[in-house]
Formats: sequence, C-alpha cells, structure tokens
Amino acid sequence: MDVSFEQLKSMVVFAQVVEQGSLVGAAKHLSLSRAVVSYHLKKLEQQLGVKLLNRSTRSIGLTQEGEVYYQRCRVIAQQAHEANQAIENLKDEPEGLLKITCPVNVGLQLIVPALNGFRDLYPKIELDLMLSDDVVNIMKQGIDLAIRGAELTDSGLQASKLASLQNCLCAAPSYLNKQGRPNTPDDLVQHDWVVYKLAANSVSLTKGNRFFDIKVSGSISTNNAAARTAFIEAGQGIGRVPLYDAGPKIKAGKLERVLASYKLSDIELYAVFPPGTGETKKLRLLLDYLKSHLAKLATY
Repeated sequence: MDVSFEQLKSMVVFAQVVEQGSLVGAAKHLSLSRAVVSYHLKKLEQQLGVKLLNRSTRSIGLTQEGEVYYQRCRVIAQQAHEANQAIENLKDEPEGLLKITCPVNVGLQLIVPALNGFRDLYPKIELDLMLSDDVVNIMKQGIDLAIRGAELTDSGLQASKLASLQNCLCAAPSYLNKQGRPNTPDDLVQHDWVVYKLAANSVSLTKGNRFFDIKVSGSISTNNAAARTAFIEAGQGIGRVPLYDAGPKIKAGKLERVLASYKLSDIELYAVFPPGTGETKKLRLLLDYLKSHLAKLATY
C-alpha cells in the first residue's frame, strides 16, 4: 500500500493524539482545530480498514491494531523531528524556541539569572519559561527542558545532572533569642518548624560517621519555597532551606544557621528532557551554560 503525503500527516496527528491523551490535546500541540484532528483519524481508519482507537467522552484507548500502528507512527514523527535537528545543528548561530519549566523559587533565584546571561550570548534563541512547583508532563506540554530537584524516574525521558546544591537549617535571630539555640540534633524536636510540604517531614543530619534522623512538625506548613523562607525570616520557626536562598539572608543578619557543624543531604538538580531533544545545538549550549553558571554559585 503506497503512502501519500496526506496519510503521512495523518500518521503524525494520530501519534500526537496517543501521546497527548486526547484529541483536544493533540489539536493544541499541533495548532490545529479539533475537527481537523478528528478528520485525520477518521480518514486514517478508513484507509487502513481498521479501528485504531476506542473513544469515549472521557478517554481514548488504543486497539490492538492501534498499538502496533502507533509504534510505527511514533518512529516516523521522531525521525522527522531529528531531521530538523540535524539541519539546525549545522547553523553557525543557534536559533529557535526553547520551552523550559522549573520550580518557582529555583527559577527566580537561579534559572532566570542564568537565562539572562545565556540570552546575552545567544540572542536568536527564544525562551519560554514556565514556573510551577507541580511536576509538569513535559511530553504533553511540549517542553524542551524541565529543571527538577530529584532523580529521573520516568524511563521515557533523559536527564543530565546540573549541580549539587547545599541545604542548611536556619531560623531568624528573633526566634532563636526567644526559644533558644539547639545544641544537638535531639534539641530540634522541641522546636517549632516551618514545614515544607514538598519535602519529607523529617531531617537527616550527619557528623563524621554519626547519623541522625529527626521528625519535624510545626503549626505552619506550605507548598511554596519562597513562602517557607519568608515564614522562617519572620520568626515562625526553624526550617530547612537551600543555601543559595538562605545565604544572602544569613550574611545580612536576617537568618542564622542552626547546627552548622552538621551536614544535610544536598539537593541534586537535574535537567530532564524528551528523548532526542538533547541532540539539538541550542539545548546542548543551554545545558553547558547552566552547569557552568551553577558551578560558580558562591557558598556562604
């Protein structure tokens, strides 16, 4: 059976419907109307003489034939994408759009300053930055790069380590003057904490070959890193804060380190991206720049 240009287009549309999980998602990703996406699916099923999708008002599912066909369509779409990347990499000056997502506080404190420097070097590269503390589905959202503070768990994606960032325990001098300064890890249990809900409700400390795991609790909790630091600075309790965030406030006397001789585990910062995306020149340049920028972070 010969494959026409129109059918090739329909195959790419079909692959996107599967990957986006809906006709509406595929339409948005491809900048098409839902009616056009529906037309391509119907035409494709007519040409093949098989049903590719089981559709309801709430979900879609692949038929057995659809699963087999999708695997081939996915490869075709990926190869077309790689062909475009190969041409892009031959250009002397990199250009094009990079869509990036990262947590809000990391973005404001680390990534935005880095991207400003990157844009000065490569002004033809366009940047679309989405700040969110939610874990974004980068395949569905068409994201080129996600910054995450955890190891990769989705085997369908690729990752590159950007940096190891130090954590510290800190509190406002006003809180410590009132409640006392902890001298040992066991003292931490008696203190109020500003709890960051996106992290574990315990703190692990090491000193030499000794290990301490302390359960923490407090009357204030938040899912926003900037709010956590603001509560701590206002004297509401002790908290675990990345040193890049706490450091300037410690130098200014607004925060004070707690049990500074004990070590907390680092934040491992990763760049996560769809398979094959890392081959583009513009993304390779950005990854190298971010690694270099983060390596130069001052310690306090």
